[in-house]
Amino acid sequence: MNKQQLASKIWESANKMRSKIEANEYKDYILGFIFYKYLSDTEVKFCRENDFSDADIKALTEDDTDTVEFIGQSIGYFIAYDNLFGAWIEKGKDFDVSNVRDALSAFSRLINVSHRKVFDRILDTLQTGLSKLGDSSSSQTKAISDLIQLIKDIPMDGKQDYDVLGFIYEYLISMFAANAGKKAGEFYTPHEVSLLMSEVVAEYVKNRSTIDIYDPTSGSGSLLINLGRSVAKHIADSNNVKYYAQEIKENTYNLTRMNLVMRGILPVNIYTRNGDTLEDDWPFFDDSDPVGTYNPLYVDAVVSNPPYSQAWDPSGKDGDPRYAGFGFAPKTKADFAFLLHDLFHLKPDGIMTIVLPHGVLFRSGEEGEIRKNLIEKNHIDTIIGLPANIFFGTGIPTIIMVLKKPEGRKKLDGKKDTDVLIIDASKGFAKVGKNNQLRASDIKKIADTAASRISTPKFSRLVSQQEIRDNEYNLNIPRYVDSSEGAETWDIYASMFGGIPKSEIDLLDAYWQAFCGLRDELFDDDSSPYCGLAVENTEATIKANVSVQGFKANYEAVFADFADLLKTELIDGMQTIDINKEETALADEIFGRIAPVPLVDKYSVYQALDDEWTKTAIDLEIIQTEGFAATKKVNPNMVLKKKDGKDQEVQDGWIGHVIPFELVQATLLKEDADALRAKKEQLAEITSTYEEVIGSLSEEEKSTSILNGTNDAFVFGEVKKALKSIIADIDTPEITALRTYIDLLDEKVNKPEKERFIAEHSNVNWANIEANKDGTYGKGKVNAYIKSLQAGFTFDVDSYESKIVKIGELLDEEKELKATVKEESAALHLKTKTTIEGLSDAQVLTLLEQKWIAPLMATLHRTPDGIIADLVAKVRALADKYAVTYAEVAEQIAETKSSLSVLIDDLTGNDFDMKGLGEFQSLLRGENHE
Repeated sequence: MNKQQLASKIWESANKMRSKIEANEYKDYILGFIFYKYLSDTEVKFCRENDFSDADIKALTEDDTDTVEFIGQSIGYFIAYDNLFGAWIEKGKDFDVSNVRDALSAFSRLINVSHRKVFDRILDTLQTGLSKLGDSSSSQTKAISDLIQLIKDIPMDGKQDYDVLGFIYEYLISMFAANAGKKAGEFYTPHEVSLLMSEVVAEYVKNRSTIDIYDPTSGSGSLLINLGRSVAKHIADSNNVKYYAQEIKENTYNLTRMNLVMRGILPVNIYTRNGDTLEDDWPFFDDSDPVGTYNPLYVDAVVSNPPYSQAWDPSGKDGDPRYAGFGFAPKTKADFAFLLHDLFHLKPDGIMTIVLPHGVLFRSGEEGEIRKNLIEKNHIDTIIGLPANIFFGTGIPTIIMVLKKPEGRKKLDGKKDTDVLIIDASKGFAKVGKNNQLRASDIKKIADTAASRISTPKFSRLVSQQEIRDNEYNLNIPRYVDSSEGAETWDIYASMFGGIPKSEIDLLDAYWQAFCGLRDELFDDDSSPYCGLAVENTEATIKANVSVQGFKANYEAVFADFADLLKTELIDGMQTIDINKEETALADEIFGRIAPVPLVDKYSVYQALDDEWTKTAIDLEIIQTEGFAATKKVNPNMVLKKKDGKDQEVQDGWIGHVIPFELVQATLLKEDADALRAKKEQLAEITSTYEEVIGSLSEEEKSTSILNGTNDAFVFGEVKKALKSIIADIDTPEITALRTYIDLLDEKVNKPEKERFIAEHSNVNWANIEANKDGTYGKGKVNAYIKSLQAGFTFDVDSYESKIVKIGELLDEEKELKATVKEESAALHLKTKTTIEGLSDAQVLTLLEQKWIAPLMATLHRTPDGIIADLVAKVRALADKYAVTYAEVAEQIAETKSSLSVLIDDLTGNDFDMKGLGEFQSLLRGENHE
């Protein structure tokens, strides 16, 4: 399984296992055990790298003080062999909850002094919560055993950024957040929002050699980690990034530390603190300074998603430098208190992004005064309005505010920048379940706009300080950016007399600029402000236009060699490519190519790239981690199935580790796959015929037992019974004669009487019956012939009997076909497995090219057709809008009224009915009865 499949499997099982335990609580247990597994595996890996044999590892005990010190100084802690996660697995049925309690207690005791700040009490939440996993020792043991069995297969040796552990950890946090309701905000910022904040920051600090980053409300640490990953793409050595995190809730604070440690961040670069950010600011004390001199913490970047509008106590903070010169946030809403805290900790050239409720933009009172001070001191750089319902547990509108120190607010030309960029990104999202979610293209567009500081109609606008002053420092986004769709307008003249207003045709000017001469081809143009459509087939005219064809040819030329470039980058360089940076490089390449091409939305193209890259990156991670041989591997396809009332994991065939079965069957095994597909299509046709026959049955016929209770499927056994009865009832002159002959045989008549009967009944085709030696016919042969006549009898095509005969034949055919399909499907499945395992290197490269490159190229090539189709739809909509004038509509209404009135004349009823109909006719005629 790749990391996405493994994460999904673990979540599915864990969510069932947690039973009645709240998602917000259960996450602490499973994530805690994952972290302990990481610690155990890290120690074992370290030992092996330092020439410890398996026997040496099994001999690890707390009594060996030299080894404890050696390992502790190197990785920060020591775990005896009996306490390792792997040893718990080995214990099998002898495993007990006491093993966990002893191990966690020992871990706390054996943290090396050099790493105590990172690891001290990091497992306390897990240790104190074990009792909640069951009412007794045995139930706790079972719950823990199930958990460790679930996570034992997570690989912990990430290489080349194949961060399986980190991905699974983040995935589980996000899924627990989705199920934790309002409590989700305590520990999780949606990945897409986190990524957007990180990209905005990373662009600003990208040229620095060392970077310090800080999250004062760190939650699970995901926001800080995403920022670290984003800035690491622009820095030569990722170890030059220092992480500072503070979190008030101890269990969430422990999640932060676990998350940072498991991402491979060096302990020396991790600075965390469990404390109240607003009540207890975090100065940085240098451990080497015996006096403990106060050094305020100043960093390159701060990111935060603090709790929204929570109460706080500003009393006693008059001398607090964080709020000096700005004022205090109101007691009931600490939003600006968090913002000012973040701002205080910035270096002069630092940057911060913070998520806040939309109300901070316009609420008055103390908040209005703080806004004024922030604007006048030139701190607010950018405001980004996010889609509603984007956070778990709350649907309130939110924003991201970007702030800098005045020294860092400079334009591209180096001059002082006092404008505020306001971005309304509330309309760009995808609906995912109950929540809205930013797409990759949305994130890219917002981040690019923030970096370039450009104004885009209905999306972004640079606003001067003076305009904000004129609006009394109200920063409500709709005051500056109107992203609403304009109401549809109707031209009065065109509505009455027809024609297409030139003013509405002008709205498509971008197309007319790109497609020279097309407008003149499509529309009749006289000197009036109105035009008529000059062609009957709009689509054909547009597609045949020389400029449109030139546009398509130009676009194709732009990407003519792009597939070759992708092949060089992805196929030839798969072992060495920097996966984290490659998507950005490809996006820059695509943007450069389409820059001179009109009408192409580069962010739609970027979305197509990201959709494919997400899948390609997983394959590249596997290949770089496990080697090229991984492309020829298949894995058991494990699924959950009910057995004895319980979900059990069982194997259901195989799946390709990198190469999908479907791709192999569509290429190397196409003949076999096509033959199987044809049989499946036959089955589908049979099903369709069933539906047609059911639809043709009368209600009386449907009430018989041949259909199930919902009358949407035939009952096989009942159809067979009905068919047998129908056939038995078939009677013709020939069959009647044959049955009379059988009666004679039963009466044991002599041979002359038989011969006389045969001679008298020439309507019987006696030649079709095998005769006895004496020229007469035996009973068995005659009965067989009767059955053949009944089987070959043809009913009227629309008769009930004909339909039952047809269904009977189809049921037999379907049964046989299903058996064949099942057999051939299994055979093809195994043949595909064997084929993947036996692929040559050249075949693998060809298949990877078809998997990675072909889909992206197909999407890119469809882009011009989509643009042209949009124009066709818009021109048709314009033509249809005024195709029927008001006069024609009025005439049609009058005709309808007249026809209805005539129909009423023919109606009959009692006196009251007729009086009501008369009044209705008066209304139709427009008569006034006031």
